[in-house]
Amino acid sequence: MEWFDPAVEKAAEVLRSKGVGKPDASIILGSGLGKFAGTINDSVVVPYSELPGFPETGVAGHDGALHFGKVGNRSILAWSGRFHHYEGYPFERTVLPVQVAAALGCRAMLVTNAAGGINFRFRVGDLMLIDDIISLPVRVSPATRRFRQRYANDTLVNEVTHLAAKAGIAVTRGTYLYAKGPTYETKAEIRAFRIMGADAVGMSTAAELNEAIRLEMSCLGISLITNLATGVSKEKLDHSEIAEAASLREKDLLALITLILSDPDTPLYKPEYRFR
Repeated sequence: MEWFDPAVEKAAEVLRSKGVGKPDASIILGSGLGKFAGTINDSVVVPYSELPGFPETGVAGHDGALHFGKVGNRSILAWSGRFHHYEGYPFERTVLPVQVAAALGCRAMLVTNAAGGINFRFRVGDLMLIDDIISLPVRVSPATRRFRQRYANDTLVNEVTHLAAKAGIAVTRGTYLYAKGPTYETKAEIRAFRIMGADAVGMSTAAELNEAIRLEMSCLGISLITNLATGVSKEKLDHSEIAEAASLREKDLLALITLILSDPDTPLYKPEYRFR
């Protein structure tokens, strides 16, 4: 049985006492993507402030609450708000939502984020399924963790791409590069990232997906391209762009997330996609 920090076990106990049961899947909602929480039926809402060991979220677009309820016939645990390493939190704390979900018995994790497009083919509003990750710095996981493998998700992404196509939802795929932040990258850095093979860049997600893998979950990352990175766009980058971009594809993004979490044929729940 996986060992968890006492704070994780205590947080799981608090959630059980408030009526949170075993989730079929858990989702971490990125900046500007919190509206999905409002689509969960019969939801139990628990502010992070009531969970032991959970810090406050300090970034716009992260309301800092957990939502548990039904999406279709599935029980879903949605984390509306995340903690970023650039805010001063060690990676051990940024992955708390993943660990608490696992402590509740969850075996499937969906992680979303707002990201900057590096690939010249990308446009604001694109939905990118993450099929690989580049991490800067290389270690984006708690120092005490040991991993048998890292995130590489071609087969699962292929299945989700076909699922989205059948539903008429346009998606793309690519490599997500994690950069610490909190400042946006320079033109020179973006050129280097592109040479390295990155398609999008962001300041979250990598540690959460790596922790889900360590905990032997099936997992998938989705980036909403909310801006074109420095050197791709001539406009000055601003965090307010995130909400605007989220609204452009809000309907499709909500439909895609709902499809992945509730469709009976969704590959996220297939045992063969759990990392072992």
